[in-house]
Amino acid sequence: MEADERKVQYHIMCREGDVGRYCILPGDPGRCELIASFFDDPVKVQVNREYTTYTGTLLGEKVSVVSTGIGGPSASIAMEELANIGADTFIRVGTCGGIRLDVKSNDVVIATGAVRMEGTSREYAPIEFPAVPDYQVLSALVEAAGELDYRWHAGVVQCKDSFYGQHSPHRMPVSWQLEQKWEAWKRLGVLASEMESAALFVVAASRQLRCGSVFHVVWNQEREAAGLDQEESHDTTSAVRVAVGALKKLILADRG
Repeated sequence: MEADERKVQYHIMCREGDVGRYCILPGDPGRCELIASFFDDPVKVQVNREYTTYTGTLLGEKVSVVSTGIGGPSASIAMEELANIGADTFIRVGTCGGIRLDVKSNDVVIATGAVRMEGTSREYAPIEFPAVPDYQVLSALVEAAGELDYRWHAGVVQCKDSFYGQHSPHRMPVSWQLEQKWEAWKRLGVLASEMESAALFVVAASRQLRCGSVFHVVWNQEREAAGLDQEESHDTTSAVRVAVGALKKLILADRG
């Protein structure tokens, strides 16, 4: 049986009717309850592996939050299976590490594109194809961020598969490659590093879905290396509020 013909999806364990067409995708299952608290009448639908699903409503429209775990492979599985049961609009909400020096801990970053330094997207599209968000979702995120009292940035993010390849490149056998590419991202003005957007943007393009991404900045290793003030923040509420505000804008625009 083809994956999209299953009544119950193999990994997320949800079926048609369990989720709304609008979905927020955090990585951490532990963040789903917080995100669902911004919905009206949220209900926990399913828990399986790294995939925790809540569904509620916003402005009377069914919406869901589904965790994806870490990285492109598990995030792409979530998007594929959610699309199989009717979802078509996605906002990835997560954390990132700043790269550009003006991107500070506790800021919000909205991705306008993603460096495809990961493997999942290569099984969907040639490397020449750009990983970019849907314009409507991007515009809604930028509008929502502008209406809230947070420091925010919009620009390109870098996606990788190895967290420790970023943070301990010197001990990797391919250290020369990792360090050279990191220097290139800095020179190109890349805002931050994370692990899912490139895969999600390309999967969305391949399936004619809408997707965007917004992130909370945990820290910035380049600011630390430069001797600039540096904190570490793990409260993702600001990015969540931007995502929820953007979903409301998309719901209203779709009705119009």
